[in-house]
Amino acid sequence: MKIGIVGAGFVGATAAYAMVMRGIGREIILVDKNAERAEAEADDIFHAVPFAHPLTVRSGGFDDLVGARVVIMAAGVGQKPGETRLELLERNADVFGAVIPQIFKYAPQAILIVATNPVDVMTHVSAVIARKHGIPSNRVIGSGTTLDTARFRALLSEHTGVDTNHIHGYVIGEHGDSEVLVWSSTFVGNIPLEDFCRMNHLKLNDEVRGKIDDGTRRAAYSIINGKGATYFGVGSALARIVSNILGDRRAIMTLCTPTEIVEGVEDVTLSLPRLISGNGILDSYPLSLSDQEAAELNNSASVIKEAIDALRL
Repeated sequence: MKIGIVGAGFVGATAAYAMVMRGIGREIILVDKNAERAEAEADDIFHAVPFAHPLTVRSGGFDDLVGARVVIMAAGVGQKPGETRLELLERNADVFGAVIPQIFKYAPQAILIVATNPVDVMTHVSAVIARKHGIPSNRVIGSGTTLDTARFRALLSEHTGVDTNHIHGYVIGEHGDSEVLVWSSTFVGNIPLEDFCRMNHLKLNDEVRGKIDDGTRRAAYSIINGKGATYFGVGSALARIVSNILGDRRAIMTLCTPTEIVEGVEDVTLSLPRLISGNGILDSYPLSLSDQEAAELNNSASVIKEAIDALRL
């Protein structure tokens, strides 16, 4: 199965590497306006194949995307230190206007996964363009808060001493400053988080919650300040999304896609738990939220909606 990656920068190349390490797909095509960079990244990753799984990795043009089951859109300008994801909007909208039509020209049957920030708005932009080419919105999927949810679970795992696979909690809304950590619906195994902490004499006070919130919400800023970009986490998240699509696994992930209404905000693209399969997003599952979380989700949806409306799509 062929996988296309448009944008051979840190995120795109790391996603390709993660898929080689996990043996996802059969052929990976890297496409970038800097053809030399794409070729170099493809060669470097291909040289790891003997140590991992038998995949073909090569660079190419948009016409090489013919037959791709999945295409990851990772092209765009990078986030600067101190710059919010929403501030990237205008600089990346022009890139998408040129690239997305090329993807669907050559791979009209592909499921598009958007990774470029601000991912919620850029996924909405992609869906609008896709509809003009007859592509339904459920086949345009943003990585959304998949990474934020992973960060939340990793920090809760560290706090509780329980493996991340048995931490069931979600981060929803914007992939960014207004995201919502859904504490009220978080479980350790089948035990509500608060009950688990009480049973095991673990603190879960405002100080602990604040530290975990900050470690989840502000992680990208500290990483970017320290090394210039984030890519290992999101690259792994993209590999998992592609694996679930190609394997038709019907997995539930916090992905973003256009949604009719969220907490009173209409026609907005943000992350909720979504059922994903080989045909794209099949369904969405609103969570039971506390009054405070519902208000936070309304705010998050409003922030994204304001940015979308500013584009006058």
